[in-house]
Amino acid sequence: MKPLVKEATPKTPYLNFNATNGYFQIAGKSIPENPHNLFDPILEWLDDYTSNPLPETKVDIKLEYFNTSSSVFLLSVLKKLKALYKEGYETNICWYCDKKDDDMIEAGEDYQSIIDIPIKIIEV
Repeated sequence: MKPLVKEATPKTPYLNFNATNGYFQIAGKSIPENPHNLFDPILEWLDDYTSNPLPETKVDIKLEYFNTSSSVFLLSVLKKLKALYKEGYETNICWYCDKKDDDMIEAGEDYQSIIDIPIKIIEV
């Protein structure tokens, strides 16, 4: 399975989804004009990955900011990861945010309560 890698732009985050090592990263700003263009390939890639996942998947989310439409798609990504977790695969999700950014800390906590799996909030 080929990695899904996209460089960051002023409106979209850096993406690196690698099935070989089970490491996924989303970093930067997510304010795309058309969120389907950004997130649909991620969701399709995750569908393929979850059909034959590694025993352990590690996800680092390092967003500085995201808009409402991105939040809906982020939830979809996290729900796919929840399915792995519920099937017994080790799924480690880390939510990185500035320790002074209460909104991003709260967003990570909200996602954790919505999907009901552990998300490690890491304040930097």
